[in-house]
Amino acid sequence: MKEAVLRHGTSEQQADADLASRWLGDFENALRRRDVERLSGLFLSDSHWRDLLAFTWSYTPTEGRRPIAERLVAAQGAIQARGFALALRRTPPRRVMRVGMEVVEAIFSFETAVGLGHGVLRLQLGEPDKAWALMTALEEFKDQEEPVGERRPSGAAVSREFGGDNWADRRAKEQAFADREPAVLIIGAGQAGLTTAARLGLLGVDTLCVDTLPRVGDAWRRRYRALALHNQVPINHLPYLPFPPNWPKYLSKDMVADWVETFASAMQCNVWTGTSLVSADRDEAGAHWHARVRRADGTERTLRPRHLVFANGVAGDPSSPKLPGLDDFGGEVMHTHDYQDGSAWKDKDALVVGVGNSGHDVAQDLHSYGARVTMVQRGSIMVVSVNSALLNGSVYYDEKLPTEDCDLIAATNTPTLLKRGYQMMTKRQMGLDKELLDGLAARGMKLDDGPDGAGYQMKTRDKHGGYYLNCGCSELIVDGKIGLLQFEDIDRFTADGARMKDGSVKKAALIVMATGYQNQQEVVRALLGNVMAEKVGPVWGVDADGELRNMFRPTPQKGLWFIGGGLAHARINSRYLALQIKAREAGIVED
Repeated sequence: MKEAVLRHGTSEQQADADLASRWLGDFENALRRRDVERLSGLFLSDSHWRDLLAFTWSYTPTEGRRPIAERLVAAQGAIQARGFALALRRTPPRRVMRVGMEVVEAIFSFETAVGLGHGVLRLQLGEPDKAWALMTALEEFKDQEEPVGERRPSGAAVSREFGGDNWADRRAKEQAFADREPAVLIIGAGQAGLTTAARLGLLGVDTLCVDTLPRVGDAWRRRYRALALHNQVPINHLPYLPFPPNWPKYLSKDMVADWVETFASAMQCNVWTGTSLVSADRDEAGAHWHARVRRADGTERTLRPRHLVFANGVAGDPSSPKLPGLDDFGGEVMHTHDYQDGSAWKDKDALVVGVGNSGHDVAQDLHSYGARVTMVQRGSIMVVSVNSALLNGSVYYDEKLPTEDCDLIAATNTPTLLKRGYQMMTKRQMGLDKELLDGLAARGMKLDDGPDGAGYQMKTRDKHGGYYLNCGCSELIVDGKIGLLQFEDIDRFTADGARMKDGSVKKAALIVMATGYQNQQEVVRALLGNVMAEKVGPVWGVDADGELRNMFRPTPQKGLWFIGGGLAHARINSRYLALQIKAREAGIVED
């Protein structure tokens, strides 16, 4: 069932607000007294708390009334959380369905010894005096608020400086870093790197982004021409600078590329394009990195940032496995990373190895240009129509709430609740897409419903692949317009194509490898060495506590951070990554 708002009248709204206010008051009283028993009594036996920095300085899920109470009490002595109340100027308490449960959902505010925060409370209607889910998030430090909105600088004193540097002169000097070292060096100037840089800049942390490509936005701009976002605008806005209101629901990759470039300029992010990180070593005694970068003109400089942030995606270089006989193939072999369009392949045979999103898009594009296309499946996938995917991907963002409120609500579920919700949505999606899935199965497509039936969203968290959000290629396969082979039926590749185990040959002039990318751990290995790569471990994927491994929160290596994912990942998590770095720069947190 799609999560939805339950309509109710003004009297019920007031009653719901009273319920939430009463619970918050009882919660604060028990927390102030550090009374584990009273705190436990405020939660259901099946209860969930996710903390984003406020109590634990990390992304920390906790489940069960007693563990939640004990962790809250253990942290309270240092954190001194207080002032829990319904948040002003935020979405008021309301009745909604969340993960199949009818709850009163309320956004609240609070403060700690060092900062101000917001959170989300969910009270089950069956037992409205007990919390089913709680989220607490630190959002700003006291006396160090971002200078935005009502706190924006006046600008009058710097707009008319006769006889001195103007704004453009100062920006050029800031970007050059000729007389100083950045506190933070971010590798990658895509949405993840730039949103983090923008937030750090507003917190007063001197930050430099480097990107190997010649122009900001090229990571999007250089992808295949037909690429567009699979989810709609409301979930994809960048912080501070939402997309224009007249833009379409689904954005093309070039629109995103240009907007990312605009964001970098408007938010005054310091970026060196055409610059690559060559290597980096950690100086533990000096608490900084020696990071060697190479500029577009071949010159090099060793920077000494205290923090190194990898924001170059959730994966490393393109992965092209050694397939039997592929070196003997006489045609052209390319990875989807290098594919642009199919204009050169009209009336020619093409094989696409891999059936994820990029593989399907490339196959559809080749077909549209008149190529004879066959896809080669190496493992089972989940296929979801774009319309069905909206049940998962943007459920909160369809409720017409402010983006900042949606982000809080989206961050509330612990990994356990996320998985439950994904399982429910997956059943619904497969029902809606049954006819399409049956047609694919009849063509020999191997299909699954994700890890533990939790669908493509859990596949995204697990390995960032293994699914396809259908934009029309599935129908082409069902109709026989695009062919399908199983890799297990191929004996080996030959000079003119793929020789099948039955002796027949599937001819091809082009082979496109839609075989994904390496784990970011391999990027760490190449740039920081084997010892550091093994110390850090895999990046992305599900960690022991259900959160994403090494993403957005402290890693085993002090001063090394990772951020990646889609536009929503960048918008939401850049806030908390920037706060963690600022806390260390300000001496609030010691690793």
